[in-house]
Amino acid sequence: MPAEIVPTERAGAFVLRMDGHDQSHVDLDDPGRLAFDYVRRIGDVVDAWGTPGAPARVLHVGGAGLTLPRYVAHTRPRSAQVVLEPAADVTELVRRELPLPRQSGIKVRPVDGRSGLAAVRDGSQDLVVVDAFADGRVPGDLVTAECAAEYARVLAASGLLLLNLTDAAPFAWTRRVVAAVRAALPVTMLSAEPATLRGRRPGNLLLVAGRDTVPVAALRTRAASGPAPYRVLDGAQVSDTVGGGRPFTDADTAPSPAQR
Repeated sequence: MPAEIVPTERAGAFVLRMDGHDQSHVDLDDPGRLAFDYVRRIGDVVDAWGTPGAPARVLHVGGAGLTLPRYVAHTRPRSAQVVLEPAADVTELVRRELPLPRQSGIKVRPVDGRSGLAAVRDGSQDLVVVDAFADGRVPGDLVTAECAAEYARVLAASGLLLLNLTDAAPFAWTRRVVAAVRAALPVTMLSAEPATLRGRRPGNLLLVAGRDTVPVAALRTRAASGPAPYRVLDGAQVSDTVGGGRPFTDADTAPSPAQR
């Protein structure tokens, strides 16, 4: 099914639909507005990193409608951003129908995540945001121990990995992802909707990882005050909830479970 851009009821706002899924929501008039709840949670982490409003070096694995790069360009002007998006036809469609602001600082490379990562310099990124899907599932090659080592390699000392996962209780797939990431970036936190953590429905789990610290306190404040409250688990709670897995490797991996 070809990608398509669909207008919403809000003037200036559109949805990018891919493989029958609403992949991205873009508000051309207000790029600081993040309509999807899980994307808002990613935005909260971006806001909590470092000095608010200061430029950041951001690598995005997965681009789609370029919602998050637009958000970073809006909230952290003069940021240097690179997007790894292998679907060149989708990027062309988005650039044509949902053009980026002038001098946005956003560069899109038509390569897959692993190939693009290999070309990124050591320690050159403040944030690595992984929000990639193929046929509605997170690709397995982006959640292995070897790939986690690549994320860690390109991150600066204080950098953070933001990894958007999709799963359902009892989170067997996520447990293996967490184990793989922790081998390279040992300090973790995770956010999700309460209903997902309680096993009532599948959903997005945002895993955040770093070498020394993750912004748990700041995110808990955001989680309690936002329009769509969510839960933030610290490292010990991550272990209790989605720990104990065997790390995925390049020789033994799988995409995220199909969501029903």
